[in-house]
Amino acid sequence: MKPKETLLNTPPIEFTDDEIGDEHHSAFTDTPLREDAFEMDDDLKIELIEKNFRAIMHVLGLDLTDDSLKGTPRRVAKMYVKEVFSGLNPANKPKLTLFENKYKYEEMLVEKDITFYSNCEHHFVPIYGKAHVAYISSGKVIGLSKINRVVQYFARRPQVQERLTVQIANELKEMLQTEDVAVVLDAKHLCVSSRGVNDVNSATVTAHYSGKFRQESTKAEFLKYLDSKPTLV
Repeated sequence: MKPKETLLNTPPIEFTDDEIGDEHHSAFTDTPLREDAFEMDDDLKIELIEKNFRAIMHVLGLDLTDDSLKGTPRRVAKMYVKEVFSGLNPANKPKLTLFENKYKYEEMLVEKDITFYSNCEHHFVPIYGKAHVAYISSGKVIGLSKINRVVQYFARRPQVQERLTVQIANELKEMLQTEDVAVVLDAKHLCVSSRGVNDVNSATVTAHYSGKFRQESTKAEFLKYLDSKPTLV
């Protein structure tokens, strides 16, 4: 690990437009992380982000002596590390306990309308929407809230929606010991609505189907549940 003084004065990595490219999409389902990503503890990360975000605000011309602004760099740093990007740290991965499927329930289980918030890794502005998840037990089940926690864990990092969809599906397949998993994400991207084309009406839908959910009848049943309205309010 580098000495603290060296880290505080490390210059930013610079890329040319040619190196960044027009598409800038990662080809991997894993979030791109350096090998030393977690050698630094959270307190030091907060200190470094606070320092650098203060510099960004200064460059923008903001008066950091103002009562409303002077605490902002620290607040942003803590929010990044402890909240909106906490899913980068594997130490925050939810612990899932498997249970025997004692009820012998062999149909699909659907958990729909899971609210999630993420951030676009291209512009660091929010992505928000609903996740719909289903699985068919191979003999093991998990508590319903654990599905929500898996979604939130992978959402809390810089993301592209396609990768987020696959990460959630892969984690559930591994944890539940089944290939019979479906994931659909329906989300708004503020990088589309609040900048660029400023389209406030469009939404993005991504899906991952594996195992029995690749069968048209099973997929259709799952999608029918997503269209159904709740009977309880």
